[in-house]
Amino acid sequence: MPTGSVSWLYYADRLMELPAGMLGVALGTILLPSLSKYHADANREEYARLLDWGLRMTVLLAVPSAAALAVIALPMVAALFHYGRFGADDAWMTCRALIAYSIGLIGMILVKILAPGFYARQNVSTPVKIGIVTLIATQLMNLAFIGPLRHAGLALAIGLGACLNAALLYRVLRRTGIYVPQPGWAVFLLKVAAAVGFMAIVLFTTMGESSWWLSAPWQRKVPAVLGLVLLGMLAYGACLALFGFRPGHFSRRGAA
Repeated sequence: MPTGSVSWLYYADRLMELPAGMLGVALGTILLPSLSKYHADANREEYARLLDWGLRMTVLLAVPSAAALAVIALPMVAALFHYGRFGADDAWMTCRALIAYSIGLIGMILVKILAPGFYARQNVSTPVKIGIVTLIATQLMNLAFIGPLRHAGLALAIGLGACLNAALLYRVLRRTGIYVPQPGWAVFLLKVAAAVGFMAIVLFTTMGESSWWLSAPWQRKVPAVLGLVLLGMLAYGACLALFGFRPGHFSRRGAA
């Protein structure tokens, strides 16, 4: 890989870890104690309902986060890092890694939601076995992607590995009957997809030319990227509200 690849991956990882840490860790911390309580009470219905709530919250928050990371990757990288010896080529290479990471962001967060479904039942061996399978698959994808995609291939392999990990955890939960999806998932996914699509279009059409982001001073770039983030949140929230979503619909009381 060319010189600078490690730095490009590092800076992209910093941006990807912000939503992964805030959403994944927070939701996982909320779920585990309640799941343990429902398991101790042998309340399988509430156990499944709480897992369902966690998955819906993940989709509701992680999907727009991943889309925003991919669409406004250059504005964020330029506003935060494009100074001094961090040149335009570094910004573009970091953007490539960030877009690759964003593909797997949903999987990374889902793992933190699905794994407590096993830990609450004192089942550690299954996530470990799935983790070993995921590790092997990730290394194989590294070998496959590093040639054509260079450093972005490593980021893509990590993201796809996380998605594989989440898919295997979900499959076991469904197969064993631990998790049973609540009604309404199809409509829910369609509405979220439409809202995310609208947000992505708004961000793409308003973020401006890449040359501006690579030449403007930080005093203009930082407020501009904050404005983009706020605009994306407003566009996504307004679209969800138009579809009938209300904050109370996602209260934990509705699932606990």
